[in-house]
Amino acid sequence: MTISDAAGHVGLSLKKNPSSPRTLFSSAMSVVATLCAVLAVIPLVAVLYYIIVRGLQYLNLDLFRQLPPPPLGEIGGFGNAFVGTLLTVGIASLISIPFGILTAIFLAEFAKDTDAPEENWIDFAVNILAGVPSIVMGTFAWATVVLLTGTFSAVAGGIALSVLMLPTIVRTATEALEAVPGSYRQASVGLGASKIDTVMKIVLPAAVPAITTGVMLAVARAVGETAPILFTALFSQFWNRTVWEPTATLSALVYNFAQVPYPNQQNLAWAAAFVLVVLVLFLNILARFITRKRG
Repeated sequence: MTISDAAGHVGLSLKKNPSSPRTLFSSAMSVVATLCAVLAVIPLVAVLYYIIVRGLQYLNLDLFRQLPPPPLGEIGGFGNAFVGTLLTVGIASLISIPFGILTAIFLAEFAKDTDAPEENWIDFAVNILAGVPSIVMGTFAWATVVLLTGTFSAVAGGIALSVLMLPTIVRTATEALEAVPGSYRQASVGLGASKIDTVMKIVLPAAVPAITTGVMLAVARAVGETAPILFTALFSQFWNRTVWEPTATLSALVYNFAQVPYPNQQNLAWAAAFVLVVLVLFLNILARFITRKRG
């Protein structure tokens, strides 16, 4: 037997036998995995299709300039709810982003190599916080902020949402900082920079794209939350004059108007649901775009 014949014989033996049990099992598992993936996507497609069909037809610029309508009136708008959503999420971001990034810097840069017990406790607390239901966060903010101030407000809603955003920001920021090559730190220290200067001027700027991705995901979660808002910001039919008064949000408007028997308010709820979905999709797409640009 020549070398070429031997190579051809080996190649034939390496080919998959279509009737072998291993090949049949692999093919069956591929089909099952594909079906599971399709079944997982169907609910998302169905929700998007239904919201687009029901909500897009009522969407216009007047919705962002008008107040919610009374029953049996015109369709009105959700201008105050849109502004209230930006207000509460903005307050939440102002609280959670600095605290989350500073916590991540401590975990990734200062407590990592010192075996400090604080690292384990903070890591454990972040894990627990990530699994706490959002309604519990709303109850906490109601008991600590609403009862203390004596009023529902955008500030109370922002505090509740900030607690929900915090675990996502801490986790993603910690991973982003740890992903920065160690050579950056060594080169900075070798040039005489202090630990603080190395972290703030070298490591943190290098991790900004990944940290921004985590922030976008946390904001996307906060935009669609309803339970904490109902306990803290409540709702309002009017424009906000201050941050210390009941505040309307898109999620609360959908919750309130989707269960009433008045067609004009139901239609407004569908339009608000469409805007919410678009906001969440935009933030998730932006996070993926930032990640891809970083790659």
